[in-house]
Amino acid sequence: MEIRVLRYFLEIAREENMTRAAERLHISQPSLSRQMKELEAELGKKLFTRSSYSIHLTDEGMLLRKRAEDLLSMADKITNEFRTMDDITGGDIYIGCAESYLIKYLAAAVRQLNQRYPSIHYHIISGDTAIVAERLDRGLSDMAFIVEPPDLSKYNYLEIPERDTWGVLMRKDCPLAQKSAIKLEDLIPYPIFCSEQSAKADLPRWCGEKVDQLHIMATFNLTNNGAVFVREGLGLELTFDKLIETTPDSALCFRPIEPKLQTKMYVIWKKYQVFTPVAQLLLDELKRIIKGSE
Repeated sequence: MEIRVLRYFLEIAREENMTRAAERLHISQPSLSRQMKELEAELGKKLFTRSSYSIHLTDEGMLLRKRAEDLLSMADKITNEFRTMDDITGGDIYIGCAESYLIKYLAAAVRQLNQRYPSIHYHIISGDTAIVAERLDRGLSDMAFIVEPPDLSKYNYLEIPERDTWGVLMRKDCPLAQKSAIKLEDLIPYPIFCSEQSAKADLPRWCGEKVDQLHIMATFNLTNNGAVFVREGLGLELTFDKLIETTPDSALCFRPIEPKLQTKMYVIWKKYQVFTPVAQLLLDELKRIIKGSE
């Protein structure tokens, strides 16, 4: 199976039309159609259902699309790494980030590097620890910022010298906004939003088995999406401080939970990983900033 053919396949999947895909790829339609038939024969599965005007993916085609996107992302990353191996002036760095105010350490490192190497491009993917760690494991990211202790059998790490503080995001007209801190019993009458990761790991760390008393209405992997539900008056969000704007002009406010709950953040990368020169520059800058903050 050739990388080139996978690119052809993805173009057809995007266009849902063989003729338009051939035009975009600058090859003839018969040639493109023949290569797709050869790909189906190689895999032993039908990838497309064809009609007079459009093409749709079968279930097997949908699976190949996901795998092809991952493979091509990896292939492009490898090509870029070798292209920039001897070029310290620029390049691409791929970073996975859990949501946290503490990525200010990443921002500080980028600011310093940008002054010396303005041609570096940063590709940052946000999500919970499971999402960003998976991309790191598959080689799609150079490093990741996570908010749970790293697996020391798989990763090297740096510990960020500050912690995120947990609390409740709510509308200012919520009765709980009059309190300086929020306890478990205060939350029981309200629908709750949080990340799936926090529901499984962080909240039990805070209130143990009593977490079952909470009515977790929805989980989000991005805090801002949960904040939209809060603004609409649908419930309260358990999240980190400083992720959502709660200025005097905002309709929302944040109150810490009691007893206090905090979470550490770590920068992780795979053991025995060989970095591109620009990724190594970023890691070295992060080490310098973290050491200076301790």
